[in-house]
Parts: sequence; structure tokens; C-alpha cells
Amino acid sequence: MIGSNRSLPVVDSFGRVHKSFRISVTDRCNIRCFYCMPETVRFLPRHEILTFEEITRVAKIGASVGVSRIRLTGGEPLVRGQLWKLVQMLKAIDGIEDVALTTNGILLADQAAKLRSHGLDRVNISLDTLDPETFERITRRKGLDKVLAGIDAAIEAGFEQVRINAVSMAGITDAEIIPLAQFARRKQLELRFIEFMPLDGDEAWQREQVLTGEAIRQAIGQNVGLLEPVARPHAAQPATDYEYADGSGRVGFINSVSEPFCGSCDRIRMTAEGQFRNCLFSTREWDLRTLLRTGASDDQILATMRDSVAAKAAAHGIDSEEFQRPAKAMYQIGG
Repeated sequence: MIGSNRSLPVVDSFGRVHKSFRISVTDRCNIRCFYCMPETVRFLPRHEILTFEEITRVAKIGASVGVSRIRLTGGEPLVRGQLWKLVQMLKAIDGIEDVALTTNGILLADQAAKLRSHGLDRVNISLDTLDPETFERITRRKGLDKVLAGIDAAIEAGFEQVRINAVSMAGITDAEIIPLAQFARRKQLELRFIEFMPLDGDEAWQREQVLTGEAIRQAIGQNVGLLEPVARPHAAQPATDYEYADGSGRVGFINSVSEPFCGSCDRIRMTAEGQFRNCLFSTREWDLRTLLRTGASDDQILATMRDSVAAKAAAHGIDSEEFQRPAKAMYQIGG
């Protein structure tokens, strides 16, 4: 049981209250996007991955101190068998108001309805291009048709929100901006563009490869429709949102590199093997798996979570000379 710290929120030294918990359920994936992982990879042994029961226990501890939103990530979370069971377990936790999923969409057509019926609230689907050749260049696999089928299945399943996430990379996805914007508006989907970050498996990221959100916004405004800014639903939301002036859709921009939003960040993270992180770009992890598997109390686990958050830096510092990229790539951390 949680002791006297139950009523105290998780706050870092800069006063940021942490309410959003991103939980990776696997490092495995069925594609190999170069901005996320290397083409050849050795995945974790299955016994090192947290069980659904272990994940739920940590989520309950988080909920007891104010965490209210959970997002399941990977790797590709839908390669984890019977993920709907975890969704159901998380939704049953007192205080958890929203459970969402980020997926590449390849397996979504077969799972969307079941995930929705067991409580999944929202889904983000990664789609960087509508061109099969560009899709294969980025993912190093085929499967665009399956992603598009997954999007249609998600719409049919009736999620509260179906969002498209597109990573933007100069020289690769420049020509995809307008087709994606038109596609999302036609499907009545929210679209978010995410700047390419230094978390690629090949460690080849260069600042010149970043296609900025501002450049994309201008291109959409000139070629698709006038965009007008809208207020964030909550201050910690990472995206800057715009709506078409004619009311026909919404586009968001996660400008992690060109316009960092660290000052309002409310996210904590846990990797698939139970390592707790206070930032996507953290170079440190706090081991919850060992605590979970050696009889630690909830209070001890919470104390470790608090230690991690207390050590959170003011910002990721990508533009700083002191910046150190994490030893892990995106697929090992959780998107």
C-alpha cells in the first residue's frame, strides 16, 4: 500500500506536476523505421519484459499520486499478445481517465474493435507518407496498405480520437506534407507533424535533416487551407494546434527541436523492461523491475519514481553544446 505520500503529486524541482505516463509494452516491432531503430536489431528476451500485472501495479502507484493519462507505446505495442487485456486492467484503475495507444497501424485492422470495446479511448497511428516507395524507404518494409486499412478500422471502431502522426524529415518527406494534409482532412482525422529527433537507431541524425513545424505550417496554409491557432486543451500538451479557417480539420505541430516545450512537460516514462525515465532524452534510468520482482513495497517503488522526477533537467538541451543523446534509440525507450 502507498503510505503518507499518497496525496502528494509527483513534482520536479521546476514545479512541473506529472500527470501523463507513457508506458512501453515491448521493444519489438514489425517494421524498421530508420528514425526509430536500426535495420538489424536484437530484441530483449521475453522474461525481461514486464508482465501486464507488473505494468498495472506501477500504473496504480502513479494514479495514487495524480497520474491520470496513460499512453501505451513500443516498439509496436500491437505485437504484444492480447493487449486489450492490459487496456482493460488500466482502465479499471481509480483515477485513470484516459488510456491511449500509439501504433504503426499494421496490425490495427484486426484489433481496433476489440481494443475499443475493452476501453481504449484514443489511438495515434504513424503515417509519414502515402507513397509506397517512400514508405518502404522509411520503414525498410512493405505494408502501407495495411496501415491504411488500420486507419479505416479505427474510424469504424468509434474511438474518441483517431490521430495521424507524421515524422518530418528534410529531403525525404517534404513532398508528403500536402498529400497527408489533404488525406487527413478528407478522412476528418487530426494530423500531427513531429520534427525528426536524435533518437534514430543508426545514430546518424543531423540538425539539417529537421523539417521544421513552421515550414510545414506555411506549406499547408499556402496549398491546402488557411490555418488559425487554437488553444491547447491542457498546458502540457506537446503540440501547437491549428484549425482550418473553414472548420474542416485540425493540424498540430510537435516542434521538439526547433521550439522545445520542456517548460510545461508533465510526462514520465517506463520502458518495456521496467526502467523508469523522467524524459525521453534522459541519459539515466531508475530500475523498477528489480523492485517489482524482489518484494519491494509500493512506497519503495513510489520513492524511486519520485527520485527520478526530482532529477529531471529543465530541458532536453538538443541545441546545447553539453547535449548527450541517450544510449537507447526510440524503440528501446518508447515513443
